[in-house]
Amino acid sequence: MNLHLKKLGWNDFFQCLFAEYQNDDFIPGRVVIEHKNYYRVLTEHGELLAEVTGKFNFNAESRSDYPAVGDWVVLRPHLNQKKASIHAILNRDSKFIRKMAGKKTDEQIIAANIDTIFIVSSLNNDFNVRRLERYLTQVWDSGSNPVIILNKLDLCDNVDKKIKEVEKIAFGVPIIAISCVDRIGIEKLNNYLKEGETIALVGSSGVGKSTIINIFMGKKVLKTKNIREDDKGRHTTTHRELLILPSGAIIIDTPGMRELQLWDEGEGISGAFSDIKMLASQCKFTDCKHDTEPECAVKKAIEEGKLSKERYKSYQKMLRELRYLELKRAGKKVT
Repeated sequence: MNLHLKKLGWNDFFQCLFAEYQNDDFIPGRVVIEHKNYYRVLTEHGELLAEVTGKFNFNAESRSDYPAVGDWVVLRPHLNQKKASIHAILNRDSKFIRKMAGKKTDEQIIAANIDTIFIVSSLNNDFNVRRLERYLTQVWDSGSNPVIILNKLDLCDNVDKKIKEVEKIAFGVPIIAISCVDRIGIEKLNNYLKEGETIALVGSSGVGKSTIINIFMGKKVLKTKNIREDDKGRHTTTHRELLILPSGAIIIDTPGMRELQLWDEGEGISGAFSDIKMLASQCKFTDCKHDTEPECAVKKAIEEGKLSKERYKSYQKMLRELRYLELKRAGKKVT
């Protein structure tokens, strides 16, 4: 296995997929920046500027058929020009997606082939448990492992209370409180920064994703801004970008997403709401709607204060969203 590619996250899974292209002067490369009509791709020959071929363009049926940051692509290089043409995308090992903004029913791939996703939230007034639930739903569906980072420890007077709130909706998920300003808790993230491992940072604007990456890099490579007077974040990252850290880990920065529209295939909501799924399995009737049915474990848990009404409402809202998407994908009329 090429050691240079291994440092970019190449492994036996991708090596096996690339086998059919091995003898046709193709090389693999990993997308580090996605522009409108071209891509910057890292290869064993360095960085190349790449475009998809006409055939690739013709065969693409949706936005998700095009390369995304983190993708491994099949290239025909033109080394004397530092350019390449993209002929195919190797199957994605994982992908973090959301529904594209607007009326069009299509998925937008935020990043691909990720091992761990840092869900970054602020501990200031922007703290929002319901938003974290949505992120967790998408991360569980992505095939990646979630880690919740609660940033701006220095701006919070009730840290323990907020951590307990997150623990109630993030079963088994590591929760790490940090302060980028005071450099508190940052060292706890080092266990995830291993050579060849890919980490993506997701979260709302202004939660400190770029600042965290700058700390990892040991220098300022991404622009950052202070929070506004209304305590809301400023949008600084405008595109997705893959970077190699001094530790050898691969990190992907993403633009802030205050509104995360779901695009879920079922696994995500089961993982994010495993407590409700478990309660539902204890209901007397297998088709219980948790409304007027007798011996409903979900209703009982709410009455006893073991399950908050807000969390259950959030769960119901996401189920409705996913049902709506399912009908639109099937081309059925949505009422």
